[in-house]
Amino acid sequence: MTSGLLCATDGSAISEKAVVYAVELARSQQQHLAFLTVIAGAEEQHPMVWDEKRLRAGDLPAERELLSALSVATQQDVQHLTCIRVHGRSAAAAIVSYAEKNNYHHIIAGSAGLTGAKRLLLGSVAADIVALAHCPVTIVR
Repeated sequence: MTSGLLCATDGSAISEKAVVYAVELARSQQQHLAFLTVIAGAEEQHPMVWDEKRLRAGDLPAERELLSALSVATQQDVQHLTCIRVHGRSAAAAIVSYAEKNNYHHIIAGSAGLTGAKRLLLGSVAADIVALAHCPVTIVR
């Protein structure tokens, strides 16, 4: 069984574009949509998950990036939503690991589209997600 779409967000303008894209895709395909944010640090054994039941009860995440993504989705009337907070040293590894362990079939993330020396110096979480992922990845620019 697949769990739907997983959209990584860090609250940046770039990831907000990915959120908008993911919301439209989830709405048009009537898919479950999960928003995931990664907090830098040692990996947790148990991610914090706000499922549909918790969200409907008003138990909302404290992270502004998750609240922002949730707001976009609810304004577009997306019904099946989850918010997830994980910890990890590598954002890309944490995102892909969560997606794989929880049977997500599509990952969506934003990218600044850095090239050349900037990409070498700054790296690219999006490129690392693509390299590590077990499933299709959509990169939104």
